Amino acid sequence: MLTNKMVVVIAADAPVGVALNTAALLGVALGHHHDEVVGHDTVDATGNPHTGMCAHPIPVLRASAEQLHDLRTQAAARDGVTVHDMNQVAQRSRTYDQMSATLSGTKAEDIEYLGLALYGPRPTVDSLTGALPLYR
Repeated sequence: MLTNKMVVVIAADAPVGVALNTAALLGVALGHHHDEVVGHDTVDATGNPHTGMCAHPIPVLRASAEQLHDLRTQAAARDGVTVHDMNQVAQRSRTYDQMSATLSGTKAEDIEYLGLALYGPRPTVDSLTGALPLYR
């Protein structure tokens, strides 16, 4: 059994395209910051290469805007939990520099989250997200 767990939590009211984009961006962040979760490259029976994929299952859950705010605050306070977030500031920005500049002038309570990705000890992540429903 894997000792760490990762989950992605998407805003319940996000349009499908925004939800999919949010999940993709959070997946990139998880893979970048946690190299150990990506498996090695493989080949199929005919010798075609297949690059490594995430070796962890990643449940995709759903939460309200208020729940996302609370979850981010709670998760950030837990030892060993890494929090990746996607927010409206990033979604509305045309460049990373623009997003960084806008975010630096935005109060934490004014940030609207589109999604979060959490990675950390399985019991901790389960305690934070266990009551959230699957994204369907």
